[in-house]
Amino acid sequence: MSSILTNNSAMVALQTLKSINNDLGKTQSMISTGKEVGNAKDNSAIWAISKVMESDVAGFKAITDSLALGESTVAVASAGAEQIVETLKEMKQLAVSAQSENVDFSKIQADMDEKVAQVASVISASQFNGANLLATDVDGNGGTSVSVLSSLDRVGTGTPTPALITVNSVDFEANIDLATNLTAIADTATAATALGELETFLTTAIDGAAALGASAKRISDQGDFISKLTDAMKSGIGSMIDADMEEASAKLQALQVQQQLGVQSLSIANQAPQTILSLFR
Repeated sequence: MSSILTNNSAMVALQTLKSINNDLGKTQSMISTGKEVGNAKDNSAIWAISKVMESDVAGFKAITDSLALGESTVAVASAGAEQIVETLKEMKQLAVSAQSENVDFSKIQADMDEKVAQVASVISASQFNGANLLATDVDGNGGTSVSVLSSLDRVGTGTPTPALITVNSVDFEANIDLATNLTAIADTATAATALGELETFLTTAIDGAAALGASAKRISDQGDFISKLTDAMKSGIGSMIDADMEEASAKLQALQVQQQLGVQSLSIANQAPQTILSLFR
């Protein structure tokens, strides 16, 4: 049955053209934005996952800054500790040389005094951004350690938990207090006493420098891991929401052809009622 009021063919052609135009709009959006999932309407589940992961990536950027600050703080203290070890070695040589009777003990003690002052100066100067891991009071507020934010640990859908690396002070200020605890060299007897004391101080300094070096290595390794982890997360997010540009290009051309055919189909369907006029001729 033919009707001039209801054109079923035109309705079908119009719905087909609307569907084609809708797909064409999505494809053009993918090409212009580079994203297959640009908003929640495109794919709510994937969009939600990507946003959670993007927030974690932003958090890891802050962690990278924290690790860099912590690494610098420990590196400064480690450099100071290693310098103190070298100075104590020089002082030990002086104490050994004072074991002989025919030496100028006053000159040796003068050299020792200068090196004592140097050690104290190194301890005071080994701070970064107000934190000194060689001092008794690390931060000026009674702190005995520095905590470095190292990671965000997420289990399931729970709130991520921050993980910390704690670096304790080696407290050279109290443990290597040469001005108070080192015997002045005036003769061979006091030189022998000073040598024993320096051996103890040297062991303390070496242990402290080693501990700081181990902490510095851990923070450095964690920084490398966070960098790789962030790259992997970015890659994962991209695989979920980024558009396949080769596929999008091919699909765009196909849809453009379909659009042209849809327009012609609709035009043909709209002309169909005119054939009814031939019945009345």
